[in-house]
Amino acid sequence: MANTGKNKNVLGGDLIACSMEPLTGFYRDGQCQVGADDHGCHAICCELTSDFLAYSKASGNDLSTPMSQYGFPGLKPGDRWCLCAARWVEAHAAGHACPIILKATSEAALKYVSRSILEEFAVVEE
Repeated sequence: MANTGKNKNVLGGDLIACSMEPLTGFYRDGQCQVGADDHGCHAICCELTSDFLAYSKASGNDLSTPMSQYGFPGLKPGDRWCLCAARWVEAHAAGHACPIILKATSEAALKYVSRSILEEFAVVEE
């Protein structure tokens, strides 16, 4: 099943873009949209930190090393990225969760983590 473009954010509004540079999202459309074929639930728009990237790499999910064969540039602190909800919850439990952008985080994340916890890690935007 393809992306329908109908996802709402965790606040109940329209889902906004997470990042176009680097291009993120399961569907590589810049949004953390979730569909039936996204088994990893790439729902949480994160603002990556060096602490999170180091934790993720040590946990077997190296997001910082470029992989040109997949068109993956490698991520750095400050980049925004659609992260699997379960991976964010795992990082949170280990004390390494990165900040999130609520308006760009799909409501699908609420199947994994409460809105109140997400709000604790929200980036304050103007």
